[in-house]
Amino acid sequence: MASTSTRPPQLEIDKEKIKQKLDVSHFDPNAVIRGIQLTLVGAHRALQNPGLFTSKHYRQAAIAVAGGIVIRLVISFPIIGIKVLLWLLSFVFSLDHATWDDKVINGLTFIEEHVLQAPLFFMTLMRYVTPTLDTLFMDSLRWVDTTYVEKHKHDEDPSRLRAMYYPNLRQYSVKDGSTNSSSTAEALSMFVYRFARKGAISLAVFALSYLPYVGRFVLPAASFYTFNKAVGLGPAAIIFGTGVVLPRRYLVIFLQSYFASRSLMRELLEPYFARIHFTKEEKKKWFRSREGLLFGFGIGFYILLRVPLLGVLIYGIAEASTAYLITKVSDPPPPPSQSKEFTASQIEWKNKAKFLSLPLANIDALNKEPPPYQEIDPYPRG
Repeated sequence: MASTSTRPPQLEIDKEKIKQKLDVSHFDPNAVIRGIQLTLVGAHRALQNPGLFTSKHYRQAAIAVAGGIVIRLVISFPIIGIKVLLWLLSFVFSLDHATWDDKVINGLTFIEEHVLQAPLFFMTLMRYVTPTLDTLFMDSLRWVDTTYVEKHKHDEDPSRLRAMYYPNLRQYSVKDGSTNSSSTAEALSMFVYRFARKGAISLAVFALSYLPYVGRFVLPAASFYTFNKAVGLGPAAIIFGTGVVLPRRYLVIFLQSYFASRSLMRELLEPYFARIHFTKEEKKKWFRSREGLLFGFGIGFYILLRVPLLGVLIYGIAEASTAYLITKVSDPPPPPSQSKEFTASQIEWKNKAKFLSLPLANIDALNKEPPPYQEIDPYPRG
């Protein structure tokens, strides 16, 4: 009688699930590079707008530069206080050959600028103090529409021109894009809470990285957790492995630059999301679909924002440039009465492949089909 052998059960591998985990299509290098390119193109287009140089904006620019000086003083105040304290201590203790005082100063400066992102916090806070940035976004969006029509006015088939953004978007009611509240006080409190929470987490992770034995793995583990959600398992594992051997200082700068660019993009896009009201889940998917390009755009301006004193002024240029960006990653909005299904249609970036394949010199070549609603005069006044 023949004996029957039973095979051990084989481990079934869900290839689709693994493929999804390793998918980095939303964060591919081409998208990041195109985002950096849009930083320069958007800034160039924004600076061409004659409306940017009106007396009103000149006044705001002067206020911005003055604000930059104030921000620098506020950030430097604790450092100045420590220096004064150390100077007074030098009359009691000899610090001529000591190095710990320099380490304290350098450490505090590093924590303020890279761990807590204090400069970015104070610059972003200006949005909740004055509506200038919202106005700047809308004025720049009107300029983008106007230049687009002017550039294509001799096209043989005008019906192939894209729809306008500004005429319909200006009709939407404005609410805070983060809290969906029209209360400035609530929006400000939510912003301070979000930034304080991020700062506390960053400070805690940075402090834990100094623990004996396990400290060297804290920052790589934090980077793995962050990038696993953002770019997938494969790249996150590479970042973890690199982080183990990378000096702590450079790993902190790398991680905080990533977080800062994301925070910056969310703030720059607030004038859009304050009008086009996505749900929390829809907004999360909207960002994820465009994550690579938004990271490239954000990191480009984040680097420029670190220019001393002029950072706040560059923040205004970044806001104006975001108006150009929004015309590349979203469709023209319909009138408010027809907006019910618009947000759901915008979650996925439909023209991503076509846009990323365009040469930089022909970046405006991607035309959209005429909108299914009636257009409004693209040159409204007021």
